[in-house]
Amino acid sequence: MMSGFPYAATLAAALGCGLVAGVFFAFSSFVMAALGRLPAPEGIAAMQSINILAVTPVFMATLFGTGVACLGLAVGAFFAWDGPSTGLVLAGCALYLLGTIGVTIVCNVPLNDRLAKLHPGGGEATGYWNEYVARWTAWNHARTVSALAAAAILTVAL
Repeated sequence: MMSGFPYAATLAAALGCGLVAGVFFAFSSFVMAALGRLPAPEGIAAMQSINILAVTPVFMATLFGTGVACLGLAVGAFFAWDGPSTGLVLAGCALYLLGTIGVTIVCNVPLNDRLAKLHPGGGEATGYWNEYVARWTAWNHARTVSALAAAAILTVAL
């Protein structure tokens, strides 16, 4: 059984994964649907504002701090393999790092960057809005499931 620092670090990572999963779940379950119901210029302006305000120290520390914790746990688990919980820690951390952080950087951020460059009332923006909502939400579902599964796996590892 885990104890001391590895236990505390795994617990903190599991809680971070769960918190991030909750934020992403809110977007997947109702925020994006609500924005998608708005006329394109209003939805675009709202999402542009959300994307600016999401880059706060608290959210970034939670999203990426959990990633750093998972990276540290994975490295530690890899070098100190000592039982069945080690494999679970590696699996949970890999799931968060690839399925949450990786998808955020490779999929959601580029969509947000493209949206940020558009004028909400412009012709290109209106045409892009429906595609953006569908693609961003699909990738967000993947982030949500990955973060939640990572939280569950890390909790079981405890």
